[in-house]
Amino acid sequence: MNKEQFDELLSSVQEAGKIMRGEDLALRTYEFEEPDVKAIRECIGFSQSKFASLIGVSMRTIQNWEQGHRHPTGPAKVLLRLVKADPELVFKNLHRNYA
Repeated sequence: MNKEQFDELLSSVQEAGKIMRGEDLALRTYEFEEPDVKAIRECIGFSQSKFASLIGVSMRTIQNWEQGHRHPTGPAKVLLRLVKADPELVFKNLHRNYA
C-alpha cells in the first residue's frame, strides 16, 4: 500500500468514526422499504411454518413480522426483497433439494 492509498484509508476510517459518534452525517444512506411479509408469503402460497423454515427463521419471528410487533432488519429485509422478486430462484439457491 502506498502513502496515497494509506492516507485515503485513514481518512475514511476517521470519517466513519465521526459518523458513529454522531459528529458528522453519512453522505450516502440506503433505505429499503418495509417488506409486507404476509403479502410475500401468501403470494407464494406458503404457510407461516413452511416460509419460516425456508428462510431460516422461527415461525414466531414470521408471526411477529406479520403482526407488526417486530420488523425485519438488515439481511432479512434484503432476503425478503429477493424472495418477493423471484422466490423460486432464491429457494433453489438456499436449498438444493427445493422442488
